[in-house]
Amino acid sequence: MIVREWCMYCGECAGVCPLNIIQVRELTLEFDEKKCNNCKICVKACPVNALEEEVV
Repeated sequence: MIVREWCMYCGECAGVCPLNIIQVRELTLEFDEKKCNNCKICVKACPVNALEEEVV
């Protein structure tokens, strides 16, 4: 997951994650990407469109 610089660290993404794998820290978001099922609910919930799926 890519977190853009305009992220407000509001926690909306963490609040909607069905797997509880997003942690909001002071000025970072921590993802347990190994457990992510790519549902993209967090991406859709972000009020400022700061999350983006990383294309590999």
